[in-house]
Amino acid sequence: MPISVFDLFSVGIGPSSSHTVGPMRAAADVADRLTSADLLGAVDTVDIHLYGSLAATGDGHGTLSAILLGLEGFHPESIDTETKDTRIARMRATGTVDIAGKIAIGLRESDLVLHPETFLDRHANGMTITVRAADGDVLFDRTYFSVGGGFVVTEEGEPVGAGAGPSAPPAYPYRSGSELLEMCTRENLSISDLALCNEAGHGSADDIRARILHLRDVMAACAQSGIGRDGVLPGSLGVRRRAKNWFERLDAEDPDRSAEFAEDWVNLIALAVNEENASGGRVVTAPTNGAAGIIPAVLHYAASYTRPGRADPDGTAVRFLLTAAAIGSLFKERASISGAEVGCQGEVGSAAAMAAAGLAEVLGGSPAQVENAAEIAMEHSLGLTCDPIGGLVQIPCIERNAISAGKAINAARMAMRGDGTHRVSLDQVIDTMRETGRDMHTKYKETATGGLALHVPLNIVEC
Repeated sequence: MPISVFDLFSVGIGPSSSHTVGPMRAAADVADRLTSADLLGAVDTVDIHLYGSLAATGDGHGTLSAILLGLEGFHPESIDTETKDTRIARMRATGTVDIAGKIAIGLRESDLVLHPETFLDRHANGMTITVRAADGDVLFDRTYFSVGGGFVVTEEGEPVGAGAGPSAPPAYPYRSGSELLEMCTRENLSISDLALCNEAGHGSADDIRARILHLRDVMAACAQSGIGRDGVLPGSLGVRRRAKNWFERLDAEDPDRSAEFAEDWVNLIALAVNEENASGGRVVTAPTNGAAGIIPAVLHYAASYTRPGRADPDGTAVRFLLTAAAIGSLFKERASISGAEVGCQGEVGSAAAMAAAGLAEVLGGSPAQVENAAEIAMEHSLGLTCDPIGGLVQIPCIERNAISAGKAINAARMAMRGDGTHRVSLDQVIDTMRETGRDMHTKYKETATGGLALHVPLNIVEC
């Protein structure tokens, strides 16, 4: 069943959709349920246990503070960075958390119990929250799984918060790329047109377009914020921000925005977005935070360096993001977009495929050419590991977004030179990605215990 564009693309905070956005949503669900059940007055203690990847890299991903913010009733789609920073500073200074913003209890980040070598059956990103009264009675106890892209499910499989699905069944349900192509052919629809029909449960066509353009605007604002800031990113690596300096140099070298410099601008947008994400800024999961720079960068290319984009930037953005979501839904449903489950191929690989599909659609590609573009981008992202140095979404994540944005553009242009006929289908590549992720050693799946994270000493990193 296709996933809504508003679930695949949602506004949140950095640095990680699975380690920051998802855990905050889970904790906010606890606060909401305690409030609804009129149990806040009885709350005395909250015990929180993190498992697997959440425990292994949670500190560097901001997981611990995100959970406490969620317990205070904050949601990732609405909290702003200033409020986030203020509340975290207050919680650290006082050692208390205001459950649902009302009941203060003693709870610090250091009180959360980490089990990095224990992996729960359902997913690598598991967390259990138990709330007790003063007499020890359990008021609430639930296990949550942050399954990638900010999506959260309970142990029973119940979706939590954003990502719970559209309000009405899609007009054109599909579970594979082949079904999607067959429907487009039968109904004589482009992939973006079909995706728009499937969003009918979210309002009128004008409402949907307005909401999509809001997502585009948040992406652009994130890039501009990243471009406007310099200094060093938070964390132990001491990674220097580069976007501001790059922009100043590029702006001087290319005042007329010549096509000769298109790739440089694409790299800059990806870099700026992911530096902003790494600093805990406001981003759009696309489809994850770790891959958040790819789609904005390729969308910038589509709007600035293609004839349709220059003629109608708003229409281009809508078609691009609808198509990207239609393809992204296949990755989410048939495989995974979680680095902790299938490695970075599930994050930047999926994002590159989505961006390639969106660009091919904008360039006038047929549904078969759009599917081919997505297939090419994913085929050449297979096997990518998730090995963040120091558990931070910085190295290799920031540069990897820029490289993958370029890969997406190349994939779309290759597909447009053909007629849509190709030997390997998107479905086959997605299935291969899923199997590759299953075969991949755990240390290469967002644990910071393999790859670059193991072989690059933190005291000599220079980026």
